[in-house]
Amino acid sequence: MAHSVDLLWHPHDAAGLSRRDRAPGRYRAYVPDELGDHLPPIGDEARQAAEDALAVLARADERIGAGGGYLNHLLVRSESISSSWIEGNRITPKKLAIAELLEHGSRVALDVVGNVRATEEAIDALAEPGRTITTADLEHLQHVIEPTLAPGLRTEQNWVGGPGWSPLRADFVPPPETEVRRLVDDLARFVTATDGNPIVRAAIAHAQFETIHPFIDGNGRTGRALIHTVLRRADALRNVLIPISTVFAGDTTAYLAGLTAFRADPPRLDDWVLGFARAAELAAGNAVRLADELARLDGQVFDELVEFRRASGRTPAVPRRDAVARRILVGLAAEPVLTVESVAMQHGVSTAAAHRALVELADAGILGRSKDQRGRLICWTADRHLDLVALTERSNRVGAGDTGHRRPRLGPPVPERRTSDRT
Repeated sequence: MAHSVDLLWHPHDAAGLSRRDRAPGRYRAYVPDELGDHLPPIGDEARQAAEDALAVLARADERIGAGGGYLNHLLVRSESISSSWIEGNRITPKKLAIAELLEHGSRVALDVVGNVRATEEAIDALAEPGRTITTADLEHLQHVIEPTLAPGLRTEQNWVGGPGWSPLRADFVPPPETEVRRLVDDLARFVTATDGNPIVRAAIAHAQFETIHPFIDGNGRTGRALIHTVLRRADALRNVLIPISTVFAGDTTAYLAGLTAFRADPPRLDDWVLGFARAAELAAGNAVRLADELARLDGQVFDELVEFRRASGRTPAVPRRDAVARRILVGLAAEPVLTVESVAMQHGVSTAAAHRALVELADAGILGRSKDQRGRLICWTADRHLDLVALTERSNRVGAGDTGHRRPRLGPPVPERRTSDRT
């Protein structure tokens, strides 16, 4: 049974703490019940909402299709950008993509790159059918996200929120460190199982992980990665990732209220499942919209290249299928930041041929030139493709749709170049 335990706060090292945080006192830590393997019973409304959300995810996955795998990386970027803004780190899709390709940038950008790679690792590795998820797997996932921390579960008490550095004033206190391994072992078994509605299983797995808060840092991002793992393992999504947690970023009040309901006595599990199902539907709709808009944009930039070549007197005006510039265009959604070296390697051409193609696309207004602080050219960027990622991230955080009249409280600003009706 879930229960709370009374503990004494008396910091061993009070240096740098305020007088209020140095003060000893008693606090209550919450210890959730173990989950077991099977899903708990839920009410008819929550069950129907979960079934509806699962159907929406399936339709979105089918509509995007097997060729939409390139969207995964863009959508993971969108989710990681939302995570970074929630945590007070300002990053844009363009800065993130540049840092990822060049492996150089601000600490924030490189941290988010690590989150992107960790989420993709969760999908590729942990989602393998028949694989048994272990506590060690979850420890490894968190370490990829937070490589500066020693791997392993926490060995001290932590807490969430509050005005100071003390569990006495925290918004929520997870279970004591002595309970963590038992609970994570149980959670790993729950994530391994695939029976029942995967929306319900993903919702419970995420809430339980955030309740245990098993690591010193990186709990939020690791818990979000678990959502994708559960959905992919249960075959709820085959072709594309749906960034459900990005919707949570737009309404953190509702998200925290849902977690509070999950931890209530007795637990109000239905409330949490209803909110999770709604977020899944909104995120699925935006993923489909992004796929459609990228397809339209790809057609538009191809027409722009043809018009540029025609106006410049180049022949043929329509580039051959094996032309480097045309091959670059095909992959812009997946690779929106390019260098001469990356193009030459990816397409098996000389650096001279890669440079000519990039210059042509830049002169046609399809690619932008990005320079460092010294004015040196460092890469070429598909700014309109990156703008669509920003617009999708914003739209998720306001509950889908146009953000012109409902600006998100946090997150990247509207892209300067209008690429769709969602501003």
